[in-house]
Formats: sequence, structure tokens, C-alpha cells
Amino acid sequence: MAATTLWWMLHAWRTPETLSSTGFSGPIDAPRLSFSLLVPARHEQAVLARTLIRLAESQHPDVEVIAIIGHDDPETEIQARVAENAFPHRIRVVIDHSWPKNKPKALMTALPECRGEIIGVFDAEDDVDVRLLRFVDSAFRRTGADIVQSGVQLIDFRARWFSVRNCLEYFFWFRSRLHLQAEHGFIPLGGNTVFVRADRLRAAGGWNTECLAEDCELGVRMSSLGARTVVAYDPHVVTREETPPSVRALLKQRTRWNQGFLQVYRAGLWRALPRRRRILARFTLAQPFLQAFAGLAVPASIAMVLWARVPVAVALLSFLPAIPVLATVAFEIAGLRDFCRSYYVRPRLSDYLRLVLGTVPYQLILSAAAVRAVIRELVGQRGWEKTEHVGTFLGEDVDGNSESGLVTT
Repeated sequence: MAATTLWWMLHAWRTPETLSSTGFSGPIDAPRLSFSLLVPARHEQAVLARTLIRLAESQHPDVEVIAIIGHDDPETEIQARVAENAFPHRIRVVIDHSWPKNKPKALMTALPECRGEIIGVFDAEDDVDVRLLRFVDSAFRRTGADIVQSGVQLIDFRARWFSVRNCLEYFFWFRSRLHLQAEHGFIPLGGNTVFVRADRLRAAGGWNTECLAEDCELGVRMSSLGARTVVAYDPHVVTREETPPSVRALLKQRTRWNQGFLQVYRAGLWRALPRRRRILARFTLAQPFLQAFAGLAVPASIAMVLWARVPVAVALLSFLPAIPVLATVAFEIAGLRDFCRSYYVRPRLSDYLRLVLGTVPYQLILSAAAVRAVIRELVGQRGWEKTEHVGTFLGEDVDGNSESGLVTT
């Protein structure tokens, strides 16, 4: 697992040309496409109004922002109406009466209401750059893509002990791994800041309302239908988000993601891909099984260290897996430096210490989430465990300083 992780982490940094190609390339010309931006929100009254207003302030001339609010969530609806009244020509509120509630059902509720040629999805706590849609517009027309996945970046890397690792996961995922996946023709999409041509999305049937990872499922389905996906990570226009507020929230979030991957794996849409892509798809979607096995193997490994008597040659060979693990940690240290440079903040010794010392406990959390996902899937528990958003770090840079010019509510 460490070896494959190292492979996709290194992809974007193979050459200077490869790294430069991960962003939006080419000139940003006059926009021509129209956009419908969907923002599903449930119990997001602390952050929603600011996000909607930020989207409405986009520098793109043809944008509609659709807030999707549950019929049983009056507090969030109040905030959505505040934003709608501020930008009545750009923001609309759609009420979702489905039950039980989940994100893909909310998205499907709004799909018939979309007027734009391109449909984009954002989360209620997103801090979106006002220039982003102009970049995406040009990318669609320049590449002929069916889908454009732009970058999402957790930004509050000093908030909690695990935040630095959480932020680097996103950094490597959107800047490197998704580019590799798109290059190989199989890509599980990110949950937001993803843009799809409306006609292709409707022809594919929209989102799967029963899947806990509707973004992954849509990406796999579109890949199997031959859709072309372009990925672009530009640190100047990424969508900024916050890390989960607690270990418990992180555990529940990763449980849902892992269980969604297992659902997509069981559905078998990836079997329609060519053979080489099927191999990548099987490995990617089966990651929760591998992560769960790794977590369960930890106690056995400790027991082996303490009590097993084996020949010296076998003991030496048992250290071989440490090589890619240590190489991965070394590259993460270099990645933290690059992350800080990208966001104009000076790394501290404490940041590197939290990164290194948090390696084992963070991996144990991910393994516990994978074990929990496998168990939940086996016993048929498929309820939506929502990630809490508190909005503490919206409007701040990675070093915790307030950014000027951002809207506050």
C-alpha cells in the first residue's frame, strides 16, 4: 500500500513540465458557457449564506446558484433566503422534500431546475475564488472535456493534531493522484468543485441517490461511458475548506467515503472498462478492504515483534515494507514544504513534528474507519453520516490570518 501510495503521490512531481500541467493551462479568454451551481445544505446555517454570496459574486457573467434546503431545516433556509434576497437574479432556493435526506437526493431534486450548460457542485462551507468559473469555462472549450474537476484544498493545517496530515491528503489527491487517474481513463470524482456538461449528466441519469459516495459513483459511471475528464489544481483558485472538527467527525467522514467505495465496487460498473483500467479500478475501489486489513494486522504485528522467534534472514526481510513507508513519509515532509510555499506561509518545526509523529495514529484512524465501513456494509447499515461544518476558519489563510475582501455574514 505504501508503494502504490508513493507512486501516485510522485506523479505530479516527475518533471517540471508535469507539475506545471496540473494547473489550468492556456489563456483565459472571454467566457461563453452558462453555469448552474448546486449547493446542497443540511443544518449548515453557520456557513451557508457566506458561501452562496461568494458564489454569486463570481466574475463569470452567466451563473445561477441553487441552494438546496431540506423541508425540515428552517434555520438553514433562513440563511439561504438572506443570500437569495441579496442576489435575487443569481441565487435561487429549492426545497428538498425527499426522505430520508442525503446529498445525492438533494442534487437530483435540483437537477430539473438547472438552466446552465454546465452543472457544478459545491459544499455549503466552501470558500470559492470569484475567478474560478472563468478558468473552468476556458478549460471546457479548450479541451473538449465532458467533466472538469478543479482543486479542493483543506486549509487550516494547524487547527488540530491531525489537520496537517488531512490537508496534505487533499494536496496530493487533487494535485497528483486525480491527474494520474484521469490520464489512465478511470477517475473517482471529488465531492465538490466538479463541473459536468448538463446534457451528459442528464443522459447518464444524474446521481445515484442510494450511494454514500455519489461523487465516486458518478466518476466511475462516466468513466465507463467514455466521458473525458480534465483535472486542474491551481493553488490560486482552489476551493478552500476546513478539516473535520474532531477525530470522531473524521472517523465518520472516512467511514462514509469507504463504504461508498465498497458500494461502487459491488455495483460493478467498472467491469465495463478496458482491462488495464479495470485493474486500476479494482485496486482503487477495494482500498477500504486493504486499509481494514492493515489496521487489523497491527496488533498481530506487535505480537510478532514481542514474542515470535524467527530466523535472522526472515527478520531482516520483514523490514522491507519499511522502505516504501519511510520513503512516503520523507516525500510528505517535502510535500509540506511545497504546500506551505504554494499558500505563502512559512513552515514551522512543530508542523513537521506533527506530520511525522502523527503518521501512525492517523493511519490507525483511517484503518478504524475502513473496518467500520466494511462492517456497516456487511450488516446493511447505509445511513448518511454527515460531516459537521463549523466555519471557524472560513475567511482565514492557512496561517490563521483574516483575508481582506472576503464576504462575512
